[in-house]
Amino acid sequence: MKLILAIVQEKDTSALQAKLNEKKIIATQLATKGGFLKAKNVTYMIGVKDEEVQGVLDIIKGTCQAREQYVTPPISLAGSISDTSYPVEVQVGGATVMVLPMDSFHRF
Repeated sequence: MKLILAIVQEKDTSALQAKLNEKKIIATQLATKGGFLKAKNVTYMIGVKDEEVQGVLDIIKGTCQAREQYVTPPISLAGSISDTSYPVEVQVGGATVMVLPMDSFHRF
């Protein structure tokens, strides 16, 4: 058995949850926040059999797309002449996924 932890940008959660529901994959959602952009994320915890891992990874990869976005950095650089920050282009979205071994899995 495996535990899949998937950190997904909030904008991608509706599509991901719909696909997981369609395939009858049970997932627990935790509201989380990213450190750099301070953007809302959702962390999914999904317990599956070893042979189901690739199918879940395919669903996540197919629904959580990375995209470019302009953001204003939350901090200013020391020694800067100006107090204003200029937007920078960063990649957002997609998913960060970890697959961990799991000794047992119970539903009560």
